Parts: sequence; C-alpha cells; structure tokens
Amino acid sequence: MSGLGKGIATASIGKILQSKGYRITAIKIDPYINVDAGTMNPVEHGEVFVTDDGLETDQDIGNYERFLNQNISSLNYMTTGSVYNTVIQKERNLDYKGRCVEVIPDIPNEVIGRIKKAGWTAKAEIVLIEIGGTIGEYQNAIFLEAARMMRLENSSNVLFVMLSYLPVPAKIGEMKTKPTQYAVRTLNSAGIQPDFILARSSGLLDDVRKEKISTFCNISQTDIISAPDVESIYDIPLNFEDDKLGEKILKKLKLPIRKTNLQNWVRASKIVSKSRRTVHIGLIGKYFKTGKFTLADSYISVIEAVKHGCWMNNCRPIFHWLDSQKIEKQGIGDLKKVAGLIITQGWGKRGAEGMIKAIQYCRENKKPCFGLCYGMQMAVIEFARNVCHLKEATSEEINPRSKHQVIHLMPDQKAKIAHKQYGGTIRLGAYPCCLKSNSKVAKIYKKSKISERHRHRYEFNNKYREIMEKNGLVISGFSPDNKLVEIIEIPEHPFFIATQFHPEYKSRFMNPHPLFVAFVKACLSNSQDLSTID
Repeated sequence: MSGLGKGIATASIGKILQSKGYRITAIKIDPYINVDAGTMNPVEHGEVFVTDDGLETDQDIGNYERFLNQNISSLNYMTTGSVYNTVIQKERNLDYKGRCVEVIPDIPNEVIGRIKKAGWTAKAEIVLIEIGGTIGEYQNAIFLEAARMMRLENSSNVLFVMLSYLPVPAKIGEMKTKPTQYAVRTLNSAGIQPDFILARSSGLLDDVRKEKISTFCNISQTDIISAPDVESIYDIPLNFEDDKLGEKILKKLKLPIRKTNLQNWVRASKIVSKSRRTVHIGLIGKYFKTGKFTLADSYISVIEAVKHGCWMNNCRPIFHWLDSQKIEKQGIGDLKKVAGLIITQGWGKRGAEGMIKAIQYCRENKKPCFGLCYGMQMAVIEFARNVCHLKEATSEEINPRSKHQVIHLMPDQKAKIAHKQYGGTIRLGAYPCCLKSNSKVAKIYKKSKISERHRHRYEFNNKYREIMEKNGLVISGFSPDNKLVEIIEIPEHPFFIATQFHPEYKSRFMNPHPLFVAFVKACLSNSQDLSTID
C-alpha cells in the first residue's frame, strides 16, 4: 500500500549492502501511465524529485540518493507510460522488423533491458528494483511479469523481497497476518514466491506471527524480517541488520559475506532521533492538506535536508507546518513560534500573498529565512514591494497584467506554453552557478562555483536588477554568463538567503547540504535569543 515504506526499505537494503563493500544502484518502477512524475499534483502523489540529468521522478529516487550518498541516473526510473512510449516508438521505427508487437513479451523485455542498462551504466554489482503499487493491481502486472522472466533466466541471480503490512486493529489489539497471507498468494499467482518478507507494523513481530506467516506463505521463519515503526527512517538499516538481513541476502545470492561498516551511520541516526537539543523550524507552503490530513510527502526532500543539517549541528528539528493561505486570512501569529522559516517550492498564485507576508515578517524581525525556488521568487517580490517601493511588483505567473513583473516567464518557455507543452519542458537538472566573492553563500559553500538542480519556468527579471541592488539586495549567485539570477541574500540579516534552484535535492544523510547546515545554525542562534526574551 502507498506510504508503507517500499522506497525506504529498498534504500535501507541498499545501504546495508553498500556498507559491506558492494557497488549498489537502485531503480524505481512506477505503474502509472504518466511518462514521468513532472505533471502530477504533489498533494496526490507527493514530491517530484529531479535528477542531475534532468528527469522528474518519484520521491523514492531521492530516498535512494540520500541513503546511498550517490547520484541516481534518469536510467534508474521508469513508468508504464515511458515503457510503452519507447516500445511504440521502436515499432514505428521498424526496430521489431515488421512482426506483431505484443504486450507479452515485448513490454517486459523492454523493462528487463532498462534494468540491465541501468546496472551496467552504474557498474553495479547488485541492483535493487522497487516495483510501485500493490500486489493484485493490474497496473503493475507487466513489471511483475518482467521480474518473473528475470528469475526464470537466472534463478540464483534474482531475489524477491515483499513488504507487507500487518495491522493491529485498535479494538482487538492483536497483530493480524491474514492480509500478508493473501498478499503472498496473490504474488504466487503471478509466478513469484518471495525470498524474504519484511513485516511492517506498529510493533515488533513475535514468534507466533512468524510461525503463522511461515506456515501459510511457504517461507522460512528466519527469512521473515520484523519492520516496526521507528522514530527515524535512518534507524531502519540498523533494524534490518539486527536480523542479519544483509548477510542472508548475500548467502542467497552466493556472494562473499563481508563485515558491515555502519559506525558513522549509527552515530548520526542517534542524533537525528534522540538528541535533547531541539530547534523549531517552520515550513510555509500550500501543498499540506489532503482532506483532514497533513501531507508531509509534498516536501520530503526539504524535511530530510533539514534533518541532515540538524545532525551536523547536534540537534533535532521540531517542524511546524504553516499554510500560506491561513496566513493570508489570519496573519503571521504562528511565525512567532518558530526559530526560522523555510519558504517552500510551488506553482501558481494560490497562497502567494501569505508567503510574501511571512517573508516580510522574517526580514523585518531578523528571523532566519530560507527561500527555495518559488520561495526565492516570493522573496524578490516582497523586497521589490516593501524596500524598493514597487507596490505592484509580482510574478507574471500570478498576475500577467501587472506593471512590475519582477519575476517573469523565461523567454524560451513562452512558445512551449502557447502549444501546451508542459511535461518535461521546464528548466530541469543540474546547472553551474557562480558565487559572488565574499558573499555569505560563498563563505558557506567555501567555493566560487557550484552545481545545483533546477525545476522552474519563471525567473528573476533582470530589468529590475539595478534597483534591487541599489536598495541592498545582493545577487550572490548567477549563471556563468551572468544572465540568470540564482541566489539572493541580505548581508546584514542573520540569515536571509533564497535560491532559484533546489539545494534540498543534493542533501544526503551522510553529506548534508551546506546551506541547510548554515540555516539550522542560524535558527539555533535565534532560539537562544528567543529564550533570553522569554
């Protein structure tokens, strides 16, 4: 089921095997017809993650990068839509030599070819493949068939790990195994028998439940791994290792057993989940609510990047979800509870004025403020209105008739929008950025040139660059040709930095992004100031 933790389980297994000295890569397969994740609503599907080479993917690619501390290629992501798209194009190009092209075996063969290519390109010794969706859905049947065919091709080279949910109904208080029993039988009907079962539940799996699963699912008790809820996702590889999952996988793959090296991981995970020192950080956005529930998945990379920055500062975060539309209606009262504020990414005009109000409050009250992509654009608008006195300042995206469009559509995007070319057409992937010498960001990065990942269609309007700089805004990051503004900052502010790119995409658990480390440090200083006032 969605949100159960298949991506984190995959990343955790990858981390364990990597810690034993094996070269690892991971692949995500999504069963929807969309060619990529770029056009999907984040409230419905969660965050869109962008690779260095510019593909908009499911958030699990981000999980792989954060756990494995390596870039994942666009080759490592596929959807039903992308696979069919390729097969149809091959048919049009006569690559099938005029024969009848069938769903089986041609679609699974394309999937298998992609898996092998991703493994070869990454020079991986072990490739982990996560198949999205739920057992029994017809959407992922072609991928299960590809998996079955791979196992048939080389039975000792392919293993299956099934992640299954064991509910504990509140009125009963007993962990139930029936859903897992039926899930395994459904998987069996696709010609697949799991080698391991990861038993997800609120608590540890006991021997009684293990015996039931073993009997009815035709699997050894030693291959049933308990996967209880944990305080931090970074504890999961350690939990799996308690059951020697890595060693068991290597034995089944007939690979040499090597010693695990996770000492640094253990140290960092303890800080993330158990540190007594805390810092209150606000995230202001507009993709939180789904019915009565708050959806953190829309900003998962930001949340994890903050955690990474916190462990480097020997603290853990307490997050406050701030709805920008609520701020528009009720004011900035909630902002006083937090030590610092992140203005998150987004699209469209909904909630924009709430973000601008929040930025003004942070700028005027010296509260750390970190803008990301859309957040930078809102920061530019706020500065233009309230410091440069351009009262009609806005973004072309918000009001295309405004007199002062300090944020405007990138020139190459106009024709694309006119022809409704939305999917995969925006500025995507890694681009170089030059840093202004002696600026705050140059000191934070300790470099003069960086590379960061982008995902946007609108940019800073250079027509307003001179008036902004005259009034104290520093353009501290820019494209090598100096045409595109990438970073802004206010030097006299404790921390007022905003980026057109997404630094959160490149933050890793064992390699935190320097901007998030610096932001958390500024928030800790502000926390001390707040306690002094109290």
